[in-house]
Amino acid sequence: MHPKRSDPLAALKSRLALNASVRRDGAWKTVPAAQLVPGDLVKLSMGAVVAADVHITGGEVLLDQSMLTGESVPIEAGSGVQTYAGALVRRGEAVAEVTATGTRTKFGRTAELVRTAHVVSSEQRAVFRVVRNLAACNGVTILLMIGYAYFLHMAVTDIIPLALTGILASIPVALPATFTLASALGARALAKLGVLLTRLSAVDEAASMDVLCADKTGTLTQNELTVTNVHPLPGFDAVHVLAFAAMASSDGGQDPVDAAIRIAAARQKLSETLRLISFIPFDPSQKTSEATFADSSSATQQVVKGAFSTIVSLAPLSPTASVAARHSRSRAFECLRLPPGPRAP
Repeated sequence: MHPKRSDPLAALKSRLALNASVRRDGAWKTVPAAQLVPGDLVKLSMGAVVAADVHITGGEVLLDQSMLTGESVPIEAGSGVQTYAGALVRRGEAVAEVTATGTRTKFGRTAELVRTAHVVSSEQRAVFRVVRNLAACNGVTILLMIGYAYFLHMAVTDIIPLALTGILASIPVALPATFTLASALGARALAKLGVLLTRLSAVDEAASMDVLCADKTGTLTQNELTVTNVHPLPGFDAVHVLAFAAMASSDGGQDPVDAAIRIAAARQKLSETLRLISFIPFDPSQKTSEATFADSSSATQQVVKGAFSTIVSLAPLSPTASVAARHSRSRAFECLRLPPGPRAP
């Protein structure tokens, strides 16, 4: 390749390469992630990808670890928390110490296991059994044929071609095509039932399955948070509660909880128009977000949204609110429990 033509490609690769902000010689520098070593101090800022396994030493961030754990809901991480390469910083800023890099990270070890893993499919085992049985049967037949030819006093020059012909005839050339055709017919039958296969061998694999392990996020669920129930206290209704919560939710941000609240509020028909005056984004240290708005009568109101334990400290907890909170927690626990029934061995 001509050097001048390779320069733009190299520049593009350098821009796409993962970088990290690391403290070297008393100053913060941006270096390629491949140059990080255990013990380095790195800065985790909003929008950045964690370049190595790190131990947070200061600050608080909201981390999206779905690439590694599959969980769609970000987690709050502060001082003392261990996080891993591949996590995305959704909000906040923190300083962390590198504990592992490259293939020694959680993500690196997982990728290496996936790369080196090799499982013999049930179709391959079935083909091997058929070929093995055919070879044994044909071997016995060829030996009997050679013995009978020797009994008839045939010349050796005639027995050798006969034996070679028998060996060639015993090779099941059409066997792979037969298995492929059978899998294709099975895939066609499943397609009529609305099942789409990514590869033909999946037909036989599904038939021989004993235990199915599936990641719920994006597999058994839609990988999307939604508001299912609202428990308004006396004096309020669900429509106003959602509207007030939406005012204290970031518009256009990446927080899945805020997005779910705003979508739910948009589906409701609020008779009055609320005008936002000021908004304080979610603070990880306070675990709240705050908004000030004016209603249709121009009266100014203030709403705070956040963790239940924090909201309780700001306002007295009524018996009705306590019952609603316990009911919500019990329902969340029930959703995590597996339903009763027989289990596959």
